[in-house]
Amino acid sequence: MKNIGIIGCGKIAQTRHIPEYADNENAILVGYYDFNMKRAEEIAKTYGGKAYESVDELLSNPDIDAVSVCTANNAHAEITLKALRAGKDVLCEKPMAITIEDCEFMVKTAEKKGKKLMIGQNQRLAKAHIKAKELIEQGAIGTIITFKTTFGHGGPETWSIDSGKNSWFFDKKRAAMGAMADLGVHKTDLIQFLTGQKVVETTAKVVTLDKKDMNGNLIGVDDNAICIYRMENGIIGTMTASWTYYGAEDNATILYGTKGIMRIYENPQYAIEIMTADGEKILYEIDKIQTNDNQTKSGIIDAFVEALEEDKEPLISGQSVLSAMRAVFASLESSEKGTTVHIADNK
Repeated sequence: MKNIGIIGCGKIAQTRHIPEYADNENAILVGYYDFNMKRAEEIAKTYGGKAYESVDELLSNPDIDAVSVCTANNAHAEITLKALRAGKDVLCEKPMAITIEDCEFMVKTAEKKGKKLMIGQNQRLAKAHIKAKELIEQGAIGTIITFKTTFGHGGPETWSIDSGKNSWFFDKKRAAMGAMADLGVHKTDLIQFLTGQKVVETTAKVVTLDKKDMNGNLIGVDDNAICIYRMENGIIGTMTASWTYYGAEDNATILYGTKGIMRIYENPQYAIEIMTADGEKILYEIDKIQTNDNQTKSGIIDAFVEALEEDKEPLISGQSVLSAMRAVFASLESSEKGTTVHIADNK
């Protein structure tokens, strides 16, 4: 049985981390911190445990074994490092951090302290993505040649705990990045998971096209990111992340192989569709992808608790996420400089 602390009690903590820990028989919620003390106190009343007045006070409790870091992006690295140094295992929400140097230092610190560091890249755990990877490895569509993977919705302002145009997601100082950090990190990590290949080159446009702040000015972070990725073995494809899909969410991935095409989470009824080169259609009715309006169990919290209980490497370790984060930051560089960026460290 592991005692868990929650740092940051916003929407992701309230819809995923807290209820999923509460549902896990091997975890006990014992502590909460949020800059809004009233929010932390209300959650403590509902789920049990104590609301702390500071991160340091929570981390000083020797009875807390592990923490979830669910704060704004700019605090991920600082709080994760504090927690690791305090002897806690850490589940950190995505994006891992706002610089690649911080990401790498988080991994090194976890290794040095002998603690576990897991990142909330939950798309690897979606049932259709796991099945798709199995089918790819079995050669269901032959060798992958190209792909397109997309994550787009109408933006975080209707979902964030502090909804509206004053959402922290739109604040450059707190978020650092926009759609790229919110959605692009998911699909970048996913395409590496599905193909078994790292991104080694990116040509990107990371831009702000439509989202406006309270004063009617374009927000300080990106609301769209379109990246052309080249993988280690030469596969080329596009990764699109958008906060300006004002309609149904798009969370689909399409893989084009030498023997057919695989469509994942494109058809509302069938999670995977395979069209073979000779015209055969194979349909898999597995599950439905999460949406902002339909949050289902992520699997992230259960996987983290299992790693703690069995003292094993987390399923989605900080180390395994580094290559995706390098691709994210390289894409920002590519967009800023208007050139293709090679990622030597990912080979």
